[in-house]
Amino acid sequence: MSLATAGQSRAFDGDPESWRVAAEALRIRYAALFDPMLAIGTSDLEPLPHQIRAVYGELLPRTPLRFLLADDPARARRSCGLYVKELILRGDLARCLIVAPGGLVEQWQDELWDKFGLRFEILSRTLIDSAVEGQVFEQHPLLLARMDQLSRNEDITAMLERSDWDLIVVDEAHRMSAHYFGAELKTTKRYLLGQLLGRITRHLLLMTATPHSGKQEDFQLFLALLDGDRFEGRYRDGVHTVEPGDLMRRMVKEELLTMSGTPLFPERRAYTVPYELTDAEQDLYEAVTQYVREEMNRADRLKAEGEGRRGNTVGFAMTVLQRRLASSPEAILRSLERRRDRLEKRRREMAAVAAGGTTSEQPLQRRLDDLLGRDAEVGIDDLEDFDPAEAEELEEDVVDAATAARTVAELQIEIVQLTDLAELARRVRNSELTASGRNSVRS
Repeated sequence: MSLATAGQSRAFDGDPESWRVAAEALRIRYAALFDPMLAIGTSDLEPLPHQIRAVYGELLPRTPLRFLLADDPARARRSCGLYVKELILRGDLARCLIVAPGGLVEQWQDELWDKFGLRFEILSRTLIDSAVEGQVFEQHPLLLARMDQLSRNEDITAMLERSDWDLIVVDEAHRMSAHYFGAELKTTKRYLLGQLLGRITRHLLLMTATPHSGKQEDFQLFLALLDGDRFEGRYRDGVHTVEPGDLMRRMVKEELLTMSGTPLFPERRAYTVPYELTDAEQDLYEAVTQYVREEMNRADRLKAEGEGRRGNTVGFAMTVLQRRLASSPEAILRSLERRRDRLEKRRREMAAVAAGGTTSEQPLQRRLDDLLGRDAEVGIDDLEDFDPAEAEELEEDVVDAATAARTVAELQIEIVQLTDLAELARRVRNSELTASGRNSVRS
């Protein structure tokens, strides 16, 4: 392209197709000046009023952006996709990184492509190995990454620290937690990742449907990821005031409307349906509940004695056991039997070690550490980050083997309890099978 001099005549004999393409590119570049909601018209999406207000009323006017979007996860993803596409169309975004739990990255990838035509790559070991000179973040400007993949791998974190982004989005951001223990601040690897992400990006958008865990000082630490100066130091009731209205937008389902102004969700009416237990079922329920209560108390003692990871694992096992109790007699029977058999095997192993032998089974906590990482905040409740089959297998392992018992004698006591509970569950199961058989004969 050259500047035409005044008075010079033009032959207009250039390539018309090239001219049309250039004119169209220029039109698209400046389209946002004429259509301030261009992303809506160019996406396969029917946005809701609250999504339009979130993107065009809250997110876009803030430059640079430091914001917390607390909305329903599926709708928040679409609001985010709308925001990303609008920034791209306005020429304000070339590099975007979206960080999400492992189980959500593929959902993000599918929705960004299907709804907005945005092709994001998923950060994987193959992608990293194929990058020239390891510059994977520089070579892929639109990227999806798993949260724990970034926080636990020091090599990837080092590469990430050398990169820069126009926008970083963090889904399920409440997982980036920190806590005070006395006067000492305990930061997790995920929290440190959140701090790093804030340093290497111009726009930072955190997303979570559960921003507040009920602890005000933890909430202040979470908000410090958005504004470290404003929320510096430990929260003290009556001294500090956390007013994040200018940093976050939170919508509850009751406030969401359609374009016609009608409620998006029908009114929720919950009713408790009573279910009459037989005497045998009631006995089983109370016996298992008492066992779970006792084990929970022992798990709390482990935490108080500094074995927080083990206490959390035992607590999770007991929670799943109680859930199966409400499922069916068959489910609780199988769980009790498997747990009894696993603990019996461990008792024999412990006795063999005490007699100078060796054990062939890797301790449960070590296997969990290998899978979940040794980071303090990574617990058994993070199973959703794993493949469903792997998560189910790991859950079974925890329910079967996690115990607060420390000695052979304590294990033997728990095994006797489980034997009695399994026998009680078997009687309930058999009585229900007998009753079912009689009913089928009558019918």
